Amino acid sequence: MTDSTAAVPVLELRGIDKRFPGVKALDKAGLRLFPGEVHALMGQNGAGKSTLIKALTGVDPADAGEILLAGKPISPTSVQQAQDLGISTVYQEINLCPNLSVAENIFIGRFPLRHGMIDWKKLERDASEALAALNVDIDVRLPLASYPVAIQQMVAIARALGTDASILVLDEPTSSLDEDEVERLFTALRGLKAKGIAILFVTHFLDQTYAISDRITVLRNGALVGEYLPEDLPRLALIEKMVGRAIDESAFARAEGESALDEPTETLLATHALGRHGSVQPLDLEMKPGRVLGLGGLLGSGRTETARLLFGIDRADSGNIETGGKTRQFRSPSDAIAAGIGFCPEDRKTEGIVAELSIRENIILALQAKRGIFRFLSRKKQTEIANHFIAQLGIRTPDAEKPIGQLSGGNQQKALLARWLATEPKMLILDEPTRGIDVAAKLEIMDLVKAQCRKGLAILFISSEMAEVLRVSDRIAVLRDRRKVGELKGAGTSEQDVFRMIAGAES
Repeated sequence: MTDSTAAVPVLELRGIDKRFPGVKALDKAGLRLFPGEVHALMGQNGAGKSTLIKALTGVDPADAGEILLAGKPISPTSVQQAQDLGISTVYQEINLCPNLSVAENIFIGRFPLRHGMIDWKKLERDASEALAALNVDIDVRLPLASYPVAIQQMVAIARALGTDASILVLDEPTSSLDEDEVERLFTALRGLKAKGIAILFVTHFLDQTYAISDRITVLRNGALVGEYLPEDLPRLALIEKMVGRAIDESAFARAEGESALDEPTETLLATHALGRHGSVQPLDLEMKPGRVLGLGGLLGSGRTETARLLFGIDRADSGNIETGGKTRQFRSPSDAIAAGIGFCPEDRKTEGIVAELSIRENIILALQAKRGIFRFLSRKKQTEIANHFIAQLGIRTPDAEKPIGQLSGGNQQKALLARWLATEPKMLILDEPTRGIDVAAKLEIMDLVKAQCRKGLAILFISSEMAEVLRVSDRIAVLRDRRKVGELKGAGTSEQDVFRMIAGAES
């Protein structure tokens, strides 16, 4: 690791200010990057991490402050200018062209030429080599859209690594990766460190922060809290600096006596051999009022596919659903909504929020759809509902008319939760509800979910963080290779128990 007392920062941001209408996003924020190290940028949603990166890369230039590159001031006004200066960025939301091939996405804007024409063979060969450096072996001639989000993320990283960068900025690069893919990425980052590249790593995963980082900078409410070495900053101390208050360690464990509630005799919803060819093998699930059923499994195990079947997005070709004393199949989400089911999808940016609409409009969408076009909610009623949930869920916004796309990820997730709570559902499907959200916001959202459970709401909970599944679930249905392989009680179950079942060693 670089010794900051001897080395000179390759990049330094000082006193960075940025204001948007009604919000001061950055208030004298800053950080230092040294050659040959991974520097983690930590903070709650809304702390200003993404805004600081956008100021650095010219997307949203700062209102005040200075950026020094190798000791010299710079003021990039575009991503291209930042790249020309040797600063390459992979943003949290994949910003590639799904209709183009993988190879084209990696080298778009810098295609290899031969006799004035694109050298397709070299393009494909170089793209394959770029992905091989990340231990990814795929057909680079296929459209990017033909691959899952995890592979698309790796392609975005390969594209960034392909530039002559002295500084690599990674904004939540691992949010769609499984453990093996994360380790592949970390192996690549360690290789880049050895070459002297400075890496700014933004993540919400504490384990990853301590696994890869040489230094940590914490932001809170847009301001710099401090810069720390990981060995000098225990995890609980990091969280306390992020939230600005002391944290009770018991908040991270299942509450004592929480699992002692009597099991409800009523079944709210049950699936019988419900499946879809090429998606999910026929499986049985049982949802109880006031209980959380977690889906445990690795990336690709069929968790999201199961959620899509239960909400009618994908139509099952085997089995059925029993709810309200009736046996049925959901042919569309409207059938599920009519049965009292809500769904917060994994990809809130493309499948959840409507970024251009206001918070109010996003919150009332599902309720208005449930009521139908002939029972239109008045503007006054819409505002009343929106303000109620903004207050109840603690959505950080100056008012309900702010475009939801301008909110932080955690506040967007709360607004999606409000959308479905407004319909007074009997069951709520939460697919990665805390993805890309900081620790404190995760606790807030899960506290809100558990409060709804106490009112009788049934929850189907999906998360790639097994510890989170264990903490909130009353029961866990374990999936492997898109097939249910067993079920465990939440209380007293360890991560090792779940992983043993996934591996097939149930005893």
